[in-house]
Amino acid sequence: MYHQESIENDYEYQYYQQDADSLDNRVVIDLEFERQQQSYKMNDAVKSFITHFYRSIQNGKIFEITHDYEYGWNMLSEQYFKTTTWPSVESIESMIPNESMKSIFLILYKEMYFRHIYASLQGGPTLEHRFESYRNYVQLFNAILSAERPLDLELPIQWLWDIIDEFIYQFQSFCQYRAKQVKKGPNAPSNIVEEIQMLKQNSDVWNVHSVLNVLHSLVSKSNINKQLEVLKHATLSLTIGNSNANIDQTQFTKHQQELLMDLENDLFAQSSLYKMLGYFSLVGLLRLNSLFGDYYLAVNAMHYVELDIHKQSLIARVPSCIITTCYYVGFAYLMMRRYEDAIKVFVDALIYIQRTRTMFQAPARSLLNDMIAKQNEQIFYLLAIALNFYPMRIDDSINSYLKEKYSERLVKLQRGDRDELTNMFHYACPKFLSPVPPNFEGVTDQYLMEPYNQQLKVFMDEVNQQLSISDIRSFLKLYTTLPIAKLASFINKV
Repeated sequence: MYHQESIENDYEYQYYQQDADSLDNRVVIDLEFERQQQSYKMNDAVKSFITHFYRSIQNGKIFEITHDYEYGWNMLSEQYFKTTTWPSVESIESMIPNESMKSIFLILYKEMYFRHIYASLQGGPTLEHRFESYRNYVQLFNAILSAERPLDLELPIQWLWDIIDEFIYQFQSFCQYRAKQVKKGPNAPSNIVEEIQMLKQNSDVWNVHSVLNVLHSLVSKSNINKQLEVLKHATLSLTIGNSNANIDQTQFTKHQQELLMDLENDLFAQSSLYKMLGYFSLVGLLRLNSLFGDYYLAVNAMHYVELDIHKQSLIARVPSCIITTCYYVGFAYLMMRRYEDAIKVFVDALIYIQRTRTMFQAPARSLLNDMIAKQNEQIFYLLAIALNFYPMRIDDSINSYLKEKYSERLVKLQRGDRDELTNMFHYACPKFLSPVPPNFEGVTDQYLMEPYNQQLKVFMDEVNQQLSISDIRSFLKLYTTLPIAKLASFINKV
């Protein structure tokens, strides 16, 4: 059961006060006030967009919601808010009628407001932004999870994925920000010292247990694992998001028929909102556990998920989700020494990216296009490493591209160049996190790199073993022409 106190323990946000006697600080305050005032001066286009966006959500017009979310918001952000924030929730609240959907719309608007700050504001979010964004996520997930009946809310699948994806990204960003600030220590400037004190006093903000609890709660509330278990053995005429899909129950075992009956009586399992949030939370658990270096738990989170990319497309229908899934599953397989499985996942992902590349090239999706391009290159690096450890035949187009673009790196890998393997791993691996908060009394210089260094050590231990196996493999190819005694002499066994 999901409880609010498990996420937020009634902490107080103790924002530091600027020194009123400092002229420089007064200037900073005045500039900040002026910037905020300018952002609140909305022209008719922005006002019209916000009211139309609200009405679309209020009336459940999914096509209009999708258009406003994917195009209207990005277009206005580029035109009016490229270097500033969107108007605050307080400044638009009076524009929204006092109707049942008002509170949830303001929470959703605020989620997008902070996402824009993270993506576009020069200098990135402040500590106050990070705290407030977390607080808003708490309100959003409490509204979803504490409801006795499913919320009467229809959102585009892309938006639901973005909520989970951004939630994990902001947690990751907060962990890195906190570590960097704490590392500066007590001799840092006074404002940094005060931030460190705030971080220490508000240790429950972006706490790892809270983040994991949200994801597990969404999985549990939606009964998504039961749905996936049933669907794995079913013949579906439509996708998971369609409650009218026809299922041939004669294919099921008694256990599966019991699961199906439970699902038919579960209103949350029948809600597209809860289904997709539950599914995306499984991908979120895969990602988080990979960042912590727990690859068994990462792969286990996907136990009921079909990793075949064509079947994923029927369920997720969000290209960035599918690519993220393949990247983290493949990386987990690589670190678990399941090289053949990793290679298959990587190749499927690269073929999928080739086929869907045009979907990311619209101007409104420039940031997504950049992310996919980088992840594409990371997957090629990981594929090259896996093939070096476990040579096997792969798709001809991917193999040709790999040899053409990365020929120099492949030669170095074949020579057993450890520096090249280290560099490729550094570029292609995720940004690992420590699940344990830093020691506020003193952080070593290596603290920030410790999670990465631990995973690099595991990887290089495997590299050393694989290089010796590679040598043996090359010697064994000569067995038809050389006697065993001669072969043994090459590896100093005689």
